[in-house]
Amino acid sequence: MTLEIITSRLLQPVRHGFFTRRGGASSGIFAGLNCGPGSSDQTEIVEINRGRVAMAMGVEDRDLITVSQVHSATALPVTAAPEGKPEADAIVTATPGLALAILTADCQPVLFADAEAGVIGAAHAGWRGALDGVLEATIEGMEALGATRSAIRAVIGPTISQRAYEVGPEFLDRFLDDDPENARFFAGGDGDRVHFDLPSYGLHRLREAGVAEADWTGHCTYHNPERFYSFRRTTHAGEADYGRLISVIRL
Repeated sequence: MTLEIITSRLLQPVRHGFFTRRGGASSGIFAGLNCGPGSSDQTEIVEINRGRVAMAMGVEDRDLITVSQVHSATALPVTAAPEGKPEADAIVTATPGLALAILTADCQPVLFADAEAGVIGAAHAGWRGALDGVLEATIEGMEALGATRSAIRAVIGPTISQRAYEVGPEFLDRFLDDDPENARFFAGGDGDRVHFDLPSYGLHRLREAGVAEADWTGHCTYHNPERFYSFRRTTHAGEADYGRLISVIRL
C-alpha cells in the first residue's frame, strides 16, 4: 500500500509530511506504518517503516532524526544526527538535508518553518509539554538559528480531538491554576469529567507566541483507526500496545 502523507499549504515550499499509518510493513495491532522503536513491534519492521519514510522525504535513513521524547519543554538544535537518543521534545535545525521527525499517538505533532531564513522545527506537544512551553521553546530555538518569529509558520498535525479527550477535575485545575482563561478549552462531560480541546490550546499558545500563521490539519487520531494510531483508543480497547505516527519536516 502506498504511503499516505498529509501536508499543509502553510509550510510550503518546505518539504514536510504528517504520515498516517497506511503503507507500512507492520502487522497485527501495529498494522501499517508504525515508526515507534519504543513499541513492542519487531525492531526490523520498525526500521523498514522508518526507511520508507526517509525515502519518501528524500533523505538517508541516518538523516531522519528523532529524539527520546519525555513530555518536556526542551528543544534540541542539531547540525547532524545526534549520538544516541538525547531526551527532548522538539528539534530545530538550519542544516539542509536533515529531516526532523516527531512520533505521536494522540499528542500534537507540530511542524514549524521560516522558509525565507531556512530554519525548521518539529515538536511533540502533549498537554504537559504544551502547558510547560515546548512550543515557545521551539520558536526560541529557531530564532537562535536565524529565524524571525513573525515569519514562522506552524501546523499541528493529526491529534486527539476534544470530543474524544475526557479528563478529570484535577487535570482541569492544573490549567486553571496556570491561567483562569484556559477554561475556554474545556467543555462539560459526564459527572465531574470534562473534555479538553488540545489542538485549540496548541493554536492559542502558538498565536500568543507571535508566529506568522498557525493551523491544525483537523484530523482526529482517536476517531479514525484506519488512518491513525491512538494511545487512548488502544487503552479503551484493552489492547497490549499501540503504534506511533511520524511527522517530518526537512530543508
